[in-house]
Amino acid sequence: MPDVPGIDAITVPAWLESNVGGAIGPFTFELIEGGRSNLTYRVSDSAGHRYVLRRPPLGHVLATAHDMAREHRIISAVGTTGVPVPPTHGLCTDEAVNGAPFYVMGFVDGVVLDHPDKGAALSSETKRDIAFDLIDVLADLHAIDVDAVGLGDLARREGYVERQLRRWTRQWADSRTRDLPAIDEVAALLAAAIPDQQGVVIAHGDYRLGNCLTDLDRRRIAAVLDWELCTLGDPLADLGYLGVYWATPEGDGKRPNDPTGAGGFPSYGELVERYAARTGRDVSRIDYYVAFSAFRLAVISEGVYARYVNGAMGDAIDPELLESFRSAVEDLAIGALTALRQGSAR
Repeated sequence: MPDVPGIDAITVPAWLESNVGGAIGPFTFELIEGGRSNLTYRVSDSAGHRYVLRRPPLGHVLATAHDMAREHRIISAVGTTGVPVPPTHGLCTDEAVNGAPFYVMGFVDGVVLDHPDKGAALSSETKRDIAFDLIDVLADLHAIDVDAVGLGDLARREGYVERQLRRWTRQWADSRTRDLPAIDEVAALLAAAIPDQQGVVIAHGDYRLGNCLTDLDRRRIAAVLDWELCTLGDPLADLGYLGVYWATPEGDGKRPNDPTGAGGFPSYGELVERYAARTGRDVSRIDYYVAFSAFRLAVISEGVYARYVNGAMGDAIDPELLESFRSAVEDLAIGALTALRQGSAR
């Protein structure tokens, strides 16, 4: 087997044959996602079986930020419900095997819709069907009994938004590279008007089409991916986060990694109405949650920008990429203020 960064050519195949039922070597490994997030590999065996292996990024990382056992636990639990996720096949916590923990799950066929060009290739019927299925899957996720699936102790249950605001306000103070009064104003407005939390659900934390595999033939979500930020929390946080990415039906979107920028998708208001009908939850303050999610994304973007500026991401800095993170912070801050003003005007 040729060398693949992040995969031990001797010990990982041996572990797969011993721990994944039906897996037969030799294996091929192909990196399909990498960078600052967890590394994802497509794995094929000699019998034609396909798997996915996930491990932390190479180099020194915070274990709490790339907790493979936690991610495996969440997907395994959600997999016992009707919410579509890849089936899990095994978890390795012995770092002697591959230098870091990893887990293996089944390979799911589907398309990742993460660019307006991909959205432009879809028919109007497909856009509508997958948009509504995305919301139905979110409603189903939020209907899961966290105790029944063994996730009741995953995190604190109450005060989700309050805790998150404290965390990201501190993060802004630590990572800011300039004065941006809009961010400070948003933080103050959010802290002064926190809504009552409507129950405790499995909150995905990064729920959008770009983090799903979509079956275009069936016009359905085939699997929800990227559970790194999952926790217990306020259900409307996921719905509000989707609103930061979702473009207008005319395609007026500011997130370059979302297919809705192509236009022709249902409006965000339609998605919110469908979620309310499916769950019975009060969505009258959804603008607050959109603003909260935009604030959170702005702070994350500033943190990435700061790391690039300070050289933590290496010497080769792409000026366009650097400017994209800088401008994203400002755009998200303005978007958060706009959402808050819309909410107060209702």
